[in-house]
Amino acid sequence: MKKRIVISVVVLIAFTTITSKQEIVISKFNLKKIEVENNFLLEEKDIKKLLGAFYDQNLIILKNSEIEKTLLQNTFIDGFNIKKKYPHTLKIKIFEKKPIAILINKKRKFYISEKIELINYVYLPNYNNLPYILGNADDFKIFYNNLNKINFPFDQIKKFTLYETKRWDLETKNNIIIKLPPKNYLKSIENFLSIKEEKNVKKYKVFDYRVNNQLILK
Repeated sequence: MKKRIVISVVVLIAFTTITSKQEIVISKFNLKKIEVENNFLLEEKDIKKLLGAFYDQNLIILKNSEIEKTLLQNTFIDGFNIKKKYPHTLKIKIFEKKPIAILINKKRKFYISEKIELINYVYLPNYNNLPYILGNADDFKIFYNNLNKINFPFDQIKKFTLYETKRWDLETKNNIIIKLPPKNYLKSIENFLSIKEEKNVKKYKVFDYRVNNQLILK
């Protein structure tokens, strides 16, 4: 009986010792440092704050899918590379979405990316002069893709306005307003681009194409 008790105690001590050693070894790989690179619009501190819950987690068992899910909560992030640098560093290379316009829809403001994805709006000094879109992302995506087919000069536009009749007005940086019909508007835009520099139309500020096969100048 005494032998059994002694053996049990020895086994318990040995097991406890092994477990303690394992814990010490595993703890050496706990996440202590996050390095962020290739971010231009996002602040490094904001990305680190987003990933704050991962600090002190074991780097060996930490899943990339959990990190990815957390990073994608920030709508500015388009993609990323994740690299574990043992024993305790996580390196994140960020790929950001590029804003091309500011969309206002139902009193809410967003940036629109090149892929016409919504990005949560925060004030960015370098993107303060982007064109405004008064409308919704779905309709603008169709409009944007159609304009790309004719190599439309987006850098000349100050504002895009969508009306309930599903037609667009464009306002240029020179304060010229182009009123488009709901259908076949590419023909109207091509006409405007071809005549806008002619002397006899330069004085006009409104190019109204809403009536089929007509141009009204004001």
